[in-house]
Amino acid sequence: MKKVEIRLSLAENVKNFVNVVNRYPFDVDLRAGRHVVDAKSILGIFSLDLSRPVTVEIDEGGGNAEKLDALLHEIEPFMDR
Repeated sequence: MKKVEIRLSLAENVKNFVNVVNRYPFDVDLRAGRHVVDAKSILGIFSLDLSRPVTVEIDEGGGNAEKLDALLHEIEPFMDR
């Protein structure tokens, strides 16, 4: 499982993030404290406290490493630095 921190402070960022993760076959979750939602669900994401960074958890499940690298590259603009 790969984990990275991201920040989704604008509604437009949430929409763009969901569009990106939906193009990949991986199970992707967002974790904010004890709350976990499907990262492919706009409504789920908006139920989280987005004023703070959230953790993306990608379960590649023995999947394609190239696709995982591509996904990580696409979500890089959202990563919390």
